[in-house]
Amino acid sequence: MKLYDSAGAPNPWRVKVFLAEKGVAYETVACDMSKGEHKTPAFLAKNPSGKIPVLELDDGRCLAESVAICRYLEGVYPAPNLFGDDAFEQGFIEMRNRQIELELWSQIGTSWVNGPIVAKLGRFTQNPLAKEISDKNVERYYGRLDDEFAAHVYVAGERYSVADISLLAAVNFATRMVALKPSNELKHLWRWHSLVSARPAVQACL
Repeated sequence: MKLYDSAGAPNPWRVKVFLAEKGVAYETVACDMSKGEHKTPAFLAKNPSGKIPVLELDDGRCLAESVAICRYLEGVYPAPNLFGDDAFEQGFIEMRNRQIELELWSQIGTSWVNGPIVAKLGRFTQNPLAKEISDKNVERYYGRLDDEFAAHVYVAGERYSVADISLLAAVNFATRMVALKPSNELKHLWRWHSLVSARPAVQACL
């Protein structure tokens, strides 16, 4: 199978870490977003939304959206389990993952679109006030996470899951590309960050 990827993009990175955790071999297809390769007719035939990642199976079928791809991979390669064993754990991990996407990823995305790197592309009319608000929302969420990690080892309790991959991708992208690094005072958040960053699957994707 093939994974359509773009260097530095956080959502394909989530899938790559998930694949590495499963020990699954795959082919990477580079997609240069700066050249609009994700908007060509050939790519849109694979994903009409024109976004990456896309997983193309050996029979030509395609899946887009990082969590949807990971759910497929979990079904085909069930070990190690990363989405939950019983009904409650599955729901709890889903809840935590969605909270990260809706409450943190969305705000990082707003800060990114209205930030200096995207400004150089000249593709969007930027909103400085929106960035000011989203920056504060990200910082506030980091504080919430620090409180949560004071009581729990991982995002969804006491074991590693897809929610940890989602959060690590968010924090790393925000730190590297959006100038939203968590404060050094957030000791519990950084303890978690060091723990999950040391995993062999994560190291293989850095």
